[in-house]
Order: sequence, then structure tokens, then C-alpha cells
Amino acid sequence: MFRAIPTCTVFYPSDGVSTEKAVELAANTKGICFIRTSRPDTAVIYSPDEKFEVGVAKVVRQSDSDQVTVIGAGVTLHEALAAADMLASEGKNIRVIDPFTIKPLDASTILASARATGGQIITVEDHYKEGGLGEAVLSAVGSEPGIVVTRLAVSGVPRSGKPQELLDLFGISAKHIANAVRQTFAN
Repeated sequence: MFRAIPTCTVFYPSDGVSTEKAVELAANTKGICFIRTSRPDTAVIYSPDEKFEVGVAKVVRQSDSDQVTVIGAGVTLHEALAAADMLASEGKNIRVIDPFTIKPLDASTILASARATGGQIITVEDHYKEGGLGEAVLSAVGSEPGIVVTRLAVSGVPRSGKPQELLDLFGISAKHIANAVRQTFAN
């Protein structure tokens, strides 16, 4: 909903460090700012001196042999990193991107990564498909030929439960991300 508001910046930090930086940037950004956070207690990914900018994504995992670009934010970034570890043990490498801001979205980093990974993108979000990260990525790459975006997102009304159970239930956990990557190669 906030992506549709003119002059609105939408932050989606993935750990304590990026959340602190998002709050600082929001306080110094003109216009409306919305910071979307995840409920689970997530591991710290970034060092305290990591630099963050509005509209600049972080490529948090990459190699010269990446076959798919996976974009996650908040808790799903952690699931994407876990999936990357699972897949690496099978000899499959994926590129993992943390967008940091959903609006503005760093389209140039996403496009460069998509081109480097054969045009394959998987977005993973703890949000409905409508109005979230996947739609933002689709808008960013929509005019580029040869790019395919697979979206993993919450598909039903959320309910109470343990975080890992809910990630599994809605198909956005590490094992579901790994399966989506494997499916990309099966087609």
C-alpha cells in the first residue's frame, strides 16, 4: 500500500544493523517513510560500520557460477541465505540480494544480477503477492527481454504459529526456496 503513495520511501531491513540504519535514514529522508520489519529474532548479517543508502541494494551472496538470483527481505533474506547453503552443498550456486528499500528499488543491481544468472529471478516475501517485493521487481524488469520472475509469497490469511512453521506453511522457507531453484533447472 505504501509503495503506491507518491514521495513515500519503503524500507525493509533484514537485521538489527540495517534496521538501525533504516531508522536513521528515514529520519533524514524527505517525504513519508515506512519501515517494514519482521517479527522473528533474526541473526545479524551486517557489520556495525556497513553503509546503507536509500535505493541501493546489497548483494549478500554471489559467485562467478550463480545460476539464479534470489531476492529476499526481512526474514526471507535469512531463508534465502539458508537455501543458498543447502544448494551449494549440491553444487548449485545462487546470488542473493537484499533490496533494503522496496521503494525506491535498486533496479540496476537487480537487472545486472538477473543478466549474470541467465535471466532467472526468484523473489521471496512474507507478504501477499499483491503490492509487495515481487511486484516491485516485476515492474523493474518488465521491459527487459528474457527475464523470468518466480514469486514466492504468502498465499492465504496468516494465522498464529511458530515462525518456522508459518514460513513452511506458506511456502517461503529455505526448503521451498531451494525447491523453486531446483524447479528452475528442471524446466
